[in-house]
Amino acid sequence: MERFTGNFTQQEPIPDAGIEAALAVLRHGRLHRYNTAAGEVAETALLEEEFAAFLGARYCLAVASGGYAMATALRAMQVGQGDKVLTNAFTLAPVPGAIASVGAQPVFIETTEDLTIDVAHLEEMALQTGAKVLMLSHMRGHLADMPALVALCDRLGLRIIEDCAHTMGAAWDGVPSGRFGAIACFSNQTYKHMNAGEGGFLTTDDPDLAARSVLLSGSYMLYARHRAAPPPEVFERIRLDIPNISGRMDNLRAAILRPQIALLPDRRQRWNALYQTMEAGLAHTPGLRLIPRPAQETYVASSFQFSLPGWGADRVRAFVARAAGRGVELKWFGAPDPVAFTSRYEHWHYAAPRPLPQTDRVLAGLIDMRLPLTFGLEDVAQIARIIRSEVISVGQADDLRVEAVPLAD
Repeated sequence: MERFTGNFTQQEPIPDAGIEAALAVLRHGRLHRYNTAAGEVAETALLEEEFAAFLGARYCLAVASGGYAMATALRAMQVGQGDKVLTNAFTLAPVPGAIASVGAQPVFIETTEDLTIDVAHLEEMALQTGAKVLMLSHMRGHLADMPALVALCDRLGLRIIEDCAHTMGAAWDGVPSGRFGAIACFSNQTYKHMNAGEGGFLTTDDPDLAARSVLLSGSYMLYARHRAAPPPEVFERIRLDIPNISGRMDNLRAAILRPQIALLPDRRQRWNALYQTMEAGLAHTPGLRLIPRPAQETYVASSFQFSLPGWGADRVRAFVARAAGRGVELKWFGAPDPVAFTSRYEHWHYAAPRPLPQTDRVLAGLIDMRLPLTFGLEDVAQIARIIRSEVISVGQADDLRVEAVPLAD
């Protein structure tokens, strides 16, 4: 019985150019983004300019994390105490956390079997709550039909903040993820598409939203040092009215990230090759449903999801344990309690969630796994064989008291 011995959390090394740039910053010691020598342009300012050009956005702000970017986007939109903000029920904890951090109330929207937001329920809840903002989470890299969603939001008077933590480099019909809403937020946490350990971006074409965001991030009166930002006169109107909620990115992280922008197309190709190998290995497995990818979607598949529709909790639990025993680390979104990074809407008690039967049904059998670029095609093919074997074995078992297969020493 074969076992996988790879590491699901081991990322690729930082590229040599990023290491050299980071060492240069460490050697001169000017880590703070506004601490520059005469004539020097900070690494952070250059990063913002380069990422804005990559995305095709007018403005970009580099910040401490993707969660901070989302909270800043909400504040820039003047969302505050008691306001309702619509968001996907299928997302991760930083999304409702950002909403709660500004005193607003998350309102969760049902999830489809294809892991995108349910537009019918979105319309219903927008009309019921009077919400003016949708925090749209492209959870695990699955894009909804974006032109249709934008048209609906325009009709409902909803402004969109895109959470693109899992879709940096993705697109719908050639339009990059992050170019559909008023603001887009990205993450540079270790498991995302560019790795700085932590970090994030906020992008927008709106000069007022950009200026508010820069001031919120803690620019003091040094906003003129931002290159991917509006001109000083936009700041002059509001500079004394915006609180400083410091969350700047530093030059060390920026130096690590700058060379990674050019690597995104290659990374997308390599991730998608792993994903497609996994898809092929799991195709036509009895009891397992793959998540379809629309033809209009250009995805960046740094993770893989499949569902076990109709399986009871005991059977899913047995399958996850058996896979773990063979070295395959899977996350189950139907688990009764949060585990590490994996939780679901009913666990976030501060948000006072209401039951969502469709989402509950989807998440009950939803399995998730990372696809780090340290894996090769042979690794993924082996993982697929193990998953397929255990789905068939556990799916057909009469006795669900299935113990995990012990790992070899």
